Amino acid sequence: MPNDVTPAQLRAHAEEKVRPLGQRRIRLLAELEEIEAELRPVVREAVRAEVSQRKLSAMTALSTTTIAKWSRGD
Repeated sequence: MPNDVTPAQLRAHAEEKVRPLGQRRIRLLAELEEIEAELRPVVREAVRAEVSQRKLSAMTALSTTTIAKWSRGD
């Protein structure tokens, strides 16, 4: 950008760059919430079937702490 750019123009340019990435992130987080809602009971069932928390963690990228919480019904 040229040196004679106003602060308002700099802000507008920055917002233009951030906006699509932010919107994409928001969509992905919403999709992740949906997936986790489906995954929670499946993980609970897998724990009851004695699938190890470590294996579940490797398969799902969930922390073992999250898996333990979910298996307790938290």
